[in-house]
Amino acid sequence: MQIALVTPAPPASRAGNRNTAMRWARMLRSLGHQVRVCTEWHPAAADRAEARAPSDLMLALHARRSHPSIVRFRMACPGRPLVLALTGTDLYRDIIDDPDAQHSLRVADSLLVLQRRALDELPSALHARTFVVHQSAPASGPVAPLARCTELCVVGHLREEKDPLLAARALALLPAAVRGERPLRVTHVGRALDPELEQQAYAAMAADARYRWLGEVTPGRARRLIARSRAMIISSRMEGGANVVSEAIAAGTPVIASFIPGNVGLLGDDWPALFPVGDAQALARLLRRLTTDPAFLALLREAIRARAWIADPAQEQSALATAIEAARVACTPAVA
Repeated sequence: MQIALVTPAPPASRAGNRNTAMRWARMLRSLGHQVRVCTEWHPAAADRAEARAPSDLMLALHARRSHPSIVRFRMACPGRPLVLALTGTDLYRDIIDDPDAQHSLRVADSLLVLQRRALDELPSALHARTFVVHQSAPASGPVAPLARCTELCVVGHLREEKDPLLAARALALLPAAVRGERPLRVTHVGRALDPELEQQAYAAMAADARYRWLGEVTPGRARRLIARSRAMIISSRMEGGANVVSEAIAAGTPVIASFIPGNVGLLGDDWPALFPVGDAQALARLLRRLTTDPAFLALLREAIRARAWIADPAQEQSALATAIEAARVACTPAVA
């Protein structure tokens, strides 16, 4: 099929939705489809880009932000399949009270979510046409940890939904290393999307040399940071199913995560290193335990190895193909 893959994130962006769109495009092309990635879909533009026919199917990321393209596709191609991927803020915020996001849900033939707990947010009537597609990540080669410190990482842009400076606040609650201990360091990478949070990051670095914010880095550098870290901290208030969790799983790096559905849906209900959203003291206790209790670290490493199947690209491609086929079948007229 000729597939229009719509993501609101522009081509130069390193936002999660853009990364997901490009990875899905590669997977769908490997299955024989022709895929055009765009930020907006217009019938005339589709005709120019695909000389033989307009799009046979739309795969749109984000219920609210892709809504204009969804409406245009439904009007121009009423009998063609439409697949909607709920990626985060649309699932946990917009579909509650935004009419555009709610309309996108109603008109989609198939829905994609990024972890199993996302089903809890959807009406039961939609479950039969909702598919869980766990995001995969490339396997990481061995990366030696820093010898001079115990390094933890935060990989996420500076935006309110990520609560990005919680790790810095937790670090400030921990004492300096005593004699014989390696000092603790938190290395944070991600673009500043909020000027106020950017200023807070600079202030946190000035107040505590153990916290370093490096700004946006290349995907390869971020993966190497994850691979060499003792653990990754994901402190988000809201996540659809963060791909950085899959990257940590692929690297075998333990994850310390906020207790939200998007994290629990990926890591499991019994994950041993969860903390309440926004609770710097609880996070500080986990960090202290991680660095002083070898048995706890071993438990986390074993738990992350048990989730290795999530990071496998083959499972992601298979689940994606299943959802695409389900939408196609739903739009195929029954033969009398």
